[in-house]
Amino acid sequence: MNQETLYATRASTTEVNKLLRNTYMLLSMTLAFSAVCAGIAMAMGISPMMSLGCGIGGFVLLFVTLRKADSTSGLFWVFAFTGLEGASLGSILNYYAGFDGGPMLIMQALGLTSVVFIALSGYALTTKKDFSFMGGFLIAGLFVMIGLMLINIFVGSTMLHMAMNAGIALLMTGFILFDTSRMVNGGENNYIRATVSLYLNFLNLFIAILNLMGMGGDD
Repeated sequence: MNQETLYATRASTTEVNKLLRNTYMLLSMTLAFSAVCAGIAMAMGISPMMSLGCGIGGFVLLFVTLRKADSTSGLFWVFAFTGLEGASLGSILNYYAGFDGGPMLIMQALGLTSVVFIALSGYALTTKKDFSFMGGFLIAGLFVMIGLMLINIFVGSTMLHMAMNAGIALLMTGFILFDTSRMVNGGENNYIRATVSLYLNFLNLFIAILNLMGMGGDD
């Protein structure tokens, strides 16, 4: 390896390490901020319609955040987005908190989500495998889940709801590998966009696991 190649490799490694450090630091902060906003929403007892409004607002801010990711205002928008997303959980968390042992159920779902997220992220980071080949399958699967969600609005099938959440949980595990791999292998070099991707993976995995666990706890 000549000197120029060595310098290029060191520079690339330094940039990746900086991206990873900034991404996981921001991710931990946004998850904590979302938890605070979710707690406030629960204490306020917001209705399902208000939660839906927060979710729609968060969806709009998602596009604003991605558009502003390269600007100095990107940090403000990522916290605005994750704050609304956290608040949108208020209604569903209060619903499950009303079960016998509901608070423990929520904590178990959060703990399982964290274990899965850390394990998959650690695997992608240590092996440095390129999971970009999964992109097409994951996007196709996402559209299938959206289609099933729309169908179930009219059908109201418990079995379909369970299958849909199991599918979402499986998809999110794939997205965690995919998005982590993109950071390691140069597919993503902006830590705000990387944070948004991993945040959505964690959030959707948590909701899916909570719904699956909650189905067994609702008498």
